[in-house]
Formats: sequence, C-alpha cells, structure tokens
Amino acid sequence: MYAIIATGGKQYKVAVGEDVFVEKLEAEAGKNVELPVLAVSDENGLHLQDQLRNAKVVASVVKQGRNKKIYVMRYTPKKRSKRKQGHRQPYTRLHIENITL
Repeated sequence: MYAIIATGGKQYKVAVGEDVFVEKLEAEAGKNVELPVLAVSDENGLHLQDQLRNAKVVASVVKQGRNKKIYVMRYTPKKRSKRKQGHRQPYTRLHIENITL
C-alpha cells in the first residue's frame, strides 16, 4: 500500500515505514503531523482524491535539518564583475507511521 501526498508544493510517493525528506514543516521533532492525500493504492486498486473523504497519512517528525551548501556563481563577461552566493535549503525528515482510507 502506498499513497501520494502533497507538501511544500511538491508531491511524494510514500509507504508505511519509510523515511521521506520534505520541505521544512513547522513541527518539533517527535510530534505527529497529518499530510494531505492525493491518491492511495491498495489491493483494490488506485483511489483518487475525489473518492477519498477520510483518507489521511500520519507521519512523525524525526528531525529538522539543512541540506549541504550549494554555491551559485554569476559572472558578467567583459565587465569584470562576479558574484558568489551560497544557499542551504532547510528540510524536515518524516517517518511514515500510518495510511488510512
């Protein structure tokens, strides 16, 4: 059984017992969060969002963190100008506890 969830403007395919890295959620480590469900697949087939009135995915927050730093370099030729900028994207690590229909 797996589900398609939406969070942070992205969609993820999740199953019970796996860990997922998603965009940062405002929740502390150890707390449970409910995620919106777009589709659920089980032994009876695929159920879409309009068939799922009470479906939910419950996940526990394992930790909050930040990804590795990436560098963005911008250079303008013939002008002798350059700009270097770094970025670290925050994330939330979730452990999928339960998928209910």
